[in-house]
Amino acid sequence: MRRNWRLRGLRFAIFGLAALAVCGWIVTGLWNWLMPEIFGAQPIGFWQALGLLLLGRLLFGGFRGWPGHRMQRRRVMMRRWAERWEKMTPEEREKFRAEMGRRCGRFEMPETQPTVET
Repeated sequence: MRRNWRLRGLRFAIFGLAALAVCGWIVTGLWNWLMPEIFGAQPIGFWQALGLLLLGRLLFGGFRGWPGHRMQRRRVMMRRWAERWEKMTPEEREKFRAEMGRRCGRFEMPETQPTVET
């Protein structure tokens, strides 16, 4: 089992490095093809292209974590809304549906099953 994780990690690292190399090669080619003709800029090398990728990521994308982290936050928010919905009385639910229908158009919230207490 442990060997499998090491192999996966190695594959992930190799794939990541290959993707980074391809992106650097593409940026280098595009820069050297377009920028000298359009703006009179100097051609750049591979490492400068990787630096541009990093700079663009910092300026425009940021480092917000992995995509799964956003999904986890969404699950937490959905759980909170489900708890709020469970605590609402039928009148509050109807009022909520009517308000959401007025704001957003048709809105259907699934009815919850009544819980049986034992």
